[in-house]
Amino acid sequence: MIRPSYFVLPEFTFESGETLKNLKVEYTCIGTPKVDPEGFIINGLLHIHGWSGDYLSVKRLLPLIGEGKPLEEFFIIAPTSLGSPRSSSPSTTGLGIEFPQYTIKDMVNFHYEFIRRKFKIRKLKGVIGASMGGFQALEWGVSYPDFMDFLILLVTTFKVRGINYAIFEYMNKLIKADPAYNDGRYRENPSLGTCLASMFMYFYGFSREYYSSLDNMELLDSMIKAGEEGMELDANDIIWRNNAAMRFNLEGQLGNIQADTLVVGIKEDQYFPPSIDTIPLSKMIKNSKTIIYDSICGHLGVNELEKIQGELRKFIEPHLPVEG
Repeated sequence: MIRPSYFVLPEFTFESGETLKNLKVEYTCIGTPKVDPEGFIINGLLHIHGWSGDYLSVKRLLPLIGEGKPLEEFFIIAPTSLGSPRSSSPSTTGLGIEFPQYTIKDMVNFHYEFIRRKFKIRKLKGVIGASMGGFQALEWGVSYPDFMDFLILLVTTFKVRGINYAIFEYMNKLIKADPAYNDGRYRENPSLGTCLASMFMYFYGFSREYYSSLDNMELLDSMIKAGEEGMELDANDIIWRNNAAMRFNLEGQLGNIQADTLVVGIKEDQYFPPSIDTIPLSKMIKNSKTIIYDSICGHLGVNELEKIQGELRKFIEPHLPVEG
Protein backbone atom coordinates (compact mmCIF):
# COMPACT_ATOMS: atom_id res chain seq x y z
CA MET A 1 0.00 0.00 0.00
CA ILE A 2 1.25 3.47 -0.90
CA ARG A 3 1.25 5.72 2.16
CA PRO A 4 2.16 9.41 2.49
CA SER A 5 4.91 10.95 4.56
CA TYR A 6 5.36 14.62 5.38
CA PHE A 7 8.26 17.04 5.45
CA VAL A 8 8.30 20.70 6.47
CA LEU A 9 10.32 23.31 4.60
CA PRO A 10 11.38 25.83 7.25
CA GLU A 11 11.13 28.68 4.74
CA PHE A 12 10.27 29.13 1.07
CA THR A 13 10.51 32.23 -1.12
CA PHE A 14 8.22 32.58 -4.14
CA GLU A 15 9.13 34.23 -7.45
CA SER A 16 7.04 37.20 -6.29
CA GLY A 17 9.49 37.74 -3.42
CA GLU A 18 6.96 36.66 -0.80
CA THR A 19 8.25 34.24 1.83
CA LEU A 20 6.30 31.73 3.89
CA LYS A 21 7.59 29.62 6.77
CA ASN A 22 6.90 26.00 7.63
CA LEU A 23 5.44 24.82 4.34
CA LYS A 24 4.34 21.18 4.33
CA VAL A 25 5.33 18.74 1.59
CA GLU A 26 3.39 15.50 1.20
CA TYR A 27 5.27 12.69 -0.54
CA THR A 28 5.82 8.98 -0.89
CA CYS A 29 8.76 6.86 -2.04
CA ILE A 30 8.88 3.54 -3.89
CA GLY A 31 11.95 1.37 -4.27
CA THR A 32 15.33 1.15 -2.59
CA PRO A 33 17.92 3.92 -2.71
CA LYS A 34 21.31 3.01 -4.09
CA VAL A 35 24.24 5.07 -2.83
CA ASP A 36 27.76 5.89 -3.93
CA PRO A 37 30.78 5.51 -1.60
CA GLU A 38 30.01 8.93 -0.10
CA GLY A 39 26.43 7.98 0.71
CA PHE A 40 24.73 10.01 -2.03
CA ILE A 41 21.65 8.46 -3.67
CA ILE A 42 22.40 7.68 -7.32
CA ASN A 43 19.08 6.21 -8.52
CA GLY A 44 16.59 8.94 -7.63
CA LEU A 45 13.64 9.38 -10.00
CA LEU A 46 11.12 12.20 -9.46
CA HIS A 47 7.49 11.67 -10.48
CA ILE A 48 5.27 14.79 -10.76
CA HIS A 49 1.49 14.46 -10.94
CA GLY A 50 -0.94 16.44 -13.06
CA TRP A 51 -3.61 19.07 -12.32
CA SER A 52 -5.95 16.89 -10.28
CA GLY A 53 -3.43 14.48 -8.79
CA ASP A 54 -1.28 14.06 -5.72
CA TYR A 55 1.43 11.68 -4.50
CA LEU A 56 -0.89 8.72 -5.25
CA SER A 57 -0.71 9.45 -8.98
CA VAL A 58 2.57 7.53 -8.92
CA LYS A 59 0.33 4.45 -9.19
CA ARG A 60 0.49 4.92 -12.96
CA LEU A 61 4.11 3.74 -12.75
CA LEU A 62 3.35 0.50 -10.86
CA PRO A 63 3.07 -1.62 -14.06
CA LEU A 64 6.62 -0.48 -14.86
CA ILE A 65 8.07 -1.46 -11.45
CA GLY A 66 9.28 -4.93 -10.53
CA GLU A 67 11.71 -7.57 -11.72
CA GLY A 68 12.59 -7.07 -15.36
CA LYS A 69 10.48 -3.90 -15.63
CA PRO A 70 11.84 -0.52 -16.91
CA LEU A 71 11.83 1.19 -13.50
CA GLU A 72 13.06 -1.75 -11.42
CA GLU A 73 16.37 -0.09 -10.52
CA PHE A 74 15.05 3.32 -9.42
CA PHE A 75 14.21 4.97 -6.11
CA ILE A 76 11.04 6.88 -6.99
CA ILE A 77 10.16 10.09 -5.14
CA ALA A 78 6.56 11.21 -5.64
CA PRO A 79 5.58 14.45 -3.89
CA THR A 80 2.28 16.32 -3.93
CA SER A 81 2.78 19.66 -5.67
CA LEU A 82 2.73 23.13 -4.19
CA GLY A 83 -0.87 24.35 -4.26
CA SER A 84 -2.43 20.88 -4.04
CA PRO A 85 -4.11 19.87 -0.78
CA ARG A 86 -2.03 18.13 1.88
CA SER A 87 1.02 19.89 0.54
CA SER A 88 0.86 23.63 1.25
CA SER A 89 -1.95 25.43 -0.58
CA PRO A 90 -4.38 28.30 -0.01
CA SER A 91 -6.74 25.93 1.83
CA THR A 92 -4.31 23.82 3.84
CA THR A 93 -2.34 26.79 5.17
CA GLY A 94 -5.52 28.67 6.09
CA LEU A 95 -4.21 31.71 4.20
CA GLY A 96 -6.89 31.65 1.51
CA ILE A 97 -6.46 34.61 -0.84
CA GLU A 98 -3.37 35.73 1.11
CA PHE A 99 -1.50 32.69 -0.19
CA PRO A 100 1.00 33.86 -2.84
CA GLN A 101 -0.02 33.54 -6.49
CA TYR A 102 2.57 30.92 -7.33
CA THR A 103 4.03 29.95 -10.72
CA ILE A 104 5.10 26.69 -12.34
CA LYS A 105 8.68 27.65 -11.48
CA ASP A 106 7.64 28.06 -7.83
CA MET A 107 6.21 24.54 -7.95
CA VAL A 108 9.55 23.25 -9.25
CA ASN A 109 11.59 25.19 -6.69
CA PHE A 110 9.31 23.85 -3.95
CA HIS A 111 10.19 20.27 -4.95
CA TYR A 112 13.86 21.16 -5.48
CA GLU A 113 14.17 22.55 -1.95
CA PHE A 114 12.37 19.50 -0.59
CA ILE A 115 14.68 17.04 -2.39
CA ARG A 116 17.86 18.87 -1.38
CA ARG A 117 16.80 19.10 2.27
CA LYS A 118 15.21 15.67 2.71
CA PHE A 119 17.47 13.40 0.66
CA LYS A 120 21.21 13.11 0.16
CA ILE A 121 21.09 13.61 -3.60
CA ARG A 122 23.55 15.46 -5.81
CA LYS A 123 21.63 14.70 -8.99
CA LEU A 124 18.46 12.89 -9.99
CA LYS A 125 18.58 10.15 -12.56
CA GLY A 126 15.38 11.39 -14.12
CA VAL A 127 12.17 13.40 -13.89
CA ILE A 128 8.80 12.10 -15.12
CA GLY A 129 5.86 14.51 -15.34
CA ALA A 130 2.34 14.11 -16.69
CA SER A 131 0.13 16.93 -18.00
CA MET A 132 0.62 19.88 -15.59
CA GLY A 133 3.36 17.73 -14.05
CA GLY A 134 4.90 17.81 -17.52
CA PHE A 135 4.96 21.61 -17.33
CA GLN A 136 7.02 21.20 -14.18
CA ALA A 137 9.28 18.53 -15.68
CA LEU A 138 10.05 20.91 -18.56
CA GLU A 139 10.78 23.70 -16.09
CA TRP A 140 13.12 21.33 -14.25
CA GLY A 141 14.99 20.76 -17.50
CA VAL A 142 15.20 24.49 -18.22
CA SER A 143 15.99 25.77 -14.71
CA TYR A 144 18.13 22.89 -13.44
CA PRO A 145 19.61 21.41 -16.63
CA ASP A 146 22.46 19.63 -14.80
CA PHE A 147 20.28 18.06 -12.11
CA MET A 148 18.93 15.07 -14.09
CA ASP A 149 20.08 12.68 -16.80
CA PHE A 150 16.71 12.25 -18.50
CA LEU A 151 13.22 13.69 -18.79
CA ILE A 152 10.03 11.82 -19.66
CA LEU A 153 7.27 14.25 -20.65
CA LEU A 154 3.82 12.68 -20.67
CA VAL A 155 0.81 14.28 -22.45
CA THR A 156 1.96 17.85 -22.00
CA THR A 157 3.06 21.04 -23.75
CA PHE A 158 5.49 23.95 -23.59
CA LYS A 159 2.93 26.79 -23.44
CA VAL A 160 -0.68 27.03 -22.26
CA ARG A 161 -2.73 28.52 -25.08
CA GLY A 162 -5.87 27.97 -27.12
CA ILE A 163 -8.54 25.68 -25.71
CA ASN A 164 -6.49 24.86 -22.59
CA TYR A 165 -6.20 28.53 -21.66
CA ALA A 166 -9.94 28.92 -22.26
CA ILE A 167 -10.79 25.89 -20.09
CA PHE A 168 -8.84 27.22 -17.12
CA GLU A 169 -10.29 30.71 -17.50
CA TYR A 170 -13.86 29.43 -17.82
CA MET A 171 -13.45 27.21 -14.75
CA ASN A 172 -12.33 30.27 -12.79
CA LYS A 173 -15.32 32.26 -14.02
CA LEU A 174 -17.75 29.50 -13.01
CA ILE A 175 -16.34 29.51 -9.49
CA LYS A 176 -16.27 33.28 -9.15
CA ALA A 177 -19.87 33.50 -10.39
CA ASP A 178 -21.03 31.49 -7.37
CA PRO A 179 -22.27 34.14 -4.87
CA ALA A 180 -20.76 32.07 -2.07
CA TYR A 181 -17.26 32.72 -3.47
CA ASN A 182 -17.32 36.27 -2.08
CA ASP A 183 -14.09 37.34 -3.82
CA GLY A 184 -12.33 34.37 -2.26
CA ARG A 185 -13.20 35.31 1.32
CA TYR A 186 -15.70 32.51 1.90
CA ARG A 187 -16.44 30.71 5.15
CA GLU A 188 -17.91 27.70 3.38
CA ASN A 189 -16.53 26.42 0.11
CA PRO A 190 -18.60 27.68 -2.90
CA SER A 191 -19.50 24.13 -3.87
CA LEU A 192 -21.83 25.04 -6.74
CA GLY A 193 -18.98 26.79 -8.54
CA THR A 194 -16.47 24.01 -7.93
CA CYS A 195 -19.09 21.42 -8.96
CA LEU A 196 -19.76 23.13 -12.30
CA ALA A 197 -16.04 23.71 -12.95
CA SER A 198 -15.30 20.02 -12.42
CA MET A 199 -18.21 18.93 -14.61
CA PHE A 200 -16.89 21.18 -17.37
CA MET A 201 -13.36 19.77 -17.06
CA TYR A 202 -14.74 16.23 -17.28
CA PHE A 203 -15.72 16.77 -20.93
CA TYR A 204 -12.04 16.87 -21.99
CA GLY A 205 -10.40 14.11 -19.95
CA PHE A 206 -11.43 11.23 -22.21
CA SER A 207 -11.54 10.94 -26.00
CA ARG A 208 -14.52 11.94 -28.13
CA GLU A 209 -14.86 8.26 -29.01
CA TYR A 210 -15.15 7.35 -25.33
CA TYR A 211 -17.97 9.81 -24.69
CA SER A 212 -19.79 8.59 -27.80
CA SER A 213 -19.57 5.01 -26.50
CA LEU A 214 -21.68 5.93 -23.45
CA ASP A 215 -25.44 6.08 -23.55
CA ASN A 216 -26.97 9.35 -22.39
CA MET A 217 -27.76 8.15 -18.87
CA GLU A 218 -24.23 6.80 -18.40
CA LEU A 219 -22.83 10.12 -19.56
CA LEU A 220 -25.12 12.04 -17.21
CA ASP A 221 -24.17 9.81 -14.28
CA SER A 222 -20.47 10.40 -15.01
CA MET A 223 -21.00 14.16 -15.22
CA ILE A 224 -22.81 14.15 -11.87
CA LYS A 225 -20.05 12.09 -10.27
CA ALA A 226 -17.41 14.51 -11.56
CA GLY A 227 -19.42 17.39 -10.13
CA GLU A 228 -19.76 15.69 -6.76
CA GLU A 229 -16.02 15.13 -6.64
CA GLY A 230 -15.52 18.79 -7.54
CA MET A 231 -17.59 19.88 -4.55
CA GLU A 232 -14.81 18.47 -2.34
CA LEU A 233 -12.16 20.69 -3.98
CA ASP A 234 -11.33 24.07 -2.49
CA ALA A 235 -12.23 27.01 -4.76
CA ASN A 236 -9.10 29.07 -4.18
CA ASP A 237 -6.89 26.01 -4.62
CA ILE A 238 -8.47 25.51 -8.06
CA ILE A 239 -8.15 29.16 -9.10
CA TRP A 240 -4.54 29.52 -7.90
CA ARG A 241 -3.57 26.32 -9.73
CA ASN A 242 -5.34 27.44 -12.90
CA ASN A 243 -3.65 30.84 -12.73
CA ALA A 244 -0.23 29.17 -12.50
CA ALA A 245 -1.07 27.02 -15.53
CA MET A 246 -2.35 29.94 -17.61
CA ARG A 247 0.93 31.82 -17.13
CA PHE A 248 3.05 28.85 -18.20
CA ASN A 249 5.20 29.56 -21.25
CA LEU A 250 8.66 28.12 -21.93
CA GLU A 251 8.71 28.99 -25.63
CA GLY A 252 12.22 30.07 -26.55
CA GLN A 253 13.79 28.50 -23.43
CA LEU A 254 13.77 24.81 -24.32
CA GLY A 255 17.27 25.07 -25.76
CA ASN A 256 18.51 25.10 -22.16
CA ILE A 257 17.54 21.44 -21.73
CA GLN A 258 20.56 19.13 -21.63
CA ALA A 259 18.89 15.94 -20.40
CA ASP A 260 17.96 13.15 -22.79
CA THR A 261 14.25 13.70 -23.39
CA LEU A 262 11.34 11.47 -24.32
CA VAL A 263 8.07 13.17 -25.30
CA VAL A 264 4.98 10.95 -25.05
CA GLY A 265 1.60 11.80 -26.57
CA ILE A 266 -1.75 10.11 -27.10
CA LYS A 267 -3.52 10.37 -30.47
CA GLU A 268 -6.95 10.89 -28.92
CA ASP A 269 -5.85 13.44 -26.27
CA GLN A 270 -8.21 16.44 -26.38
CA TYR A 271 -6.02 18.62 -24.15
CA PHE A 272 -2.72 18.08 -25.93
CA PRO A 273 -3.26 16.66 -29.45
CA PRO A 274 0.05 15.33 -30.80
CA SER A 275 -0.04 17.49 -33.93
CA ILE A 276 -0.43 20.67 -31.85
CA ASP A 277 1.64 19.83 -28.78
CA THR A 278 3.61 16.55 -28.66
CA ILE A 279 5.32 16.81 -32.04
CA PRO A 280 6.12 20.56 -31.94
CA LEU A 281 7.42 20.17 -28.37
CA SER A 282 9.71 17.34 -29.37
CA LYS A 283 11.08 19.35 -32.30
CA MET A 284 12.01 22.19 -29.92
CA ILE A 285 14.18 19.93 -27.72
CA LYS A 286 17.45 18.85 -29.28
CA ASN A 287 17.88 15.11 -29.84
CA SER A 288 14.56 14.29 -28.15
CA LYS A 289 12.58 11.15 -28.95
CA THR A 290 8.82 10.83 -29.44
CA ILE A 291 6.28 8.11 -28.70
CA ILE A 292 2.60 8.45 -29.68
CA TYR A 293 0.09 5.76 -28.88
CA ASP A 294 -3.67 5.14 -29.04
CA SER A 295 -6.11 5.18 -26.14
CA ILE A 296 -9.88 5.56 -26.10
CA CYS A 297 -9.29 7.09 -22.65
CA GLY A 298 -7.74 10.12 -24.36
CA HIS A 299 -5.72 12.29 -21.98
CA LEU A 300 -6.35 9.81 -19.16
CA GLY A 301 -4.73 7.10 -21.25
CA VAL A 302 -1.56 8.31 -19.52
CA ASN A 303 -2.51 5.67 -16.95
CA GLU A 304 -1.86 2.95 -19.55
CA LEU A 305 1.92 3.27 -19.80
CA GLU A 306 2.27 -0.51 -19.94
CA LYS A 307 1.26 -0.10 -23.62
CA ILE A 308 4.67 1.45 -24.31
CA GLN A 309 6.71 -0.54 -21.80
CA GLY A 310 9.17 -1.76 -24.44
CA GLU A 311 9.83 1.73 -25.80
CA LEU A 312 10.27 3.10 -22.27
CA ARG A 313 12.77 0.36 -21.42
CA LYS A 314 14.79 1.14 -24.56
CA PHE A 315 14.90 4.85 -23.66
CA ILE A 316 15.79 4.29 -20.00
CA GLU A 317 18.39 1.51 -20.40
CA PRO A 318 21.36 3.84 -21.08
CA HIS A 319 20.54 5.65 -17.83
CA LEU A 320 20.28 2.70 -15.46
CA PRO A 321 22.16 3.47 -12.23
CA VAL A 322 25.56 1.85 -11.77
CA GLU A 323 26.90 1.52 -8.25
CA GLY A 324 30.50 2.67 -7.93
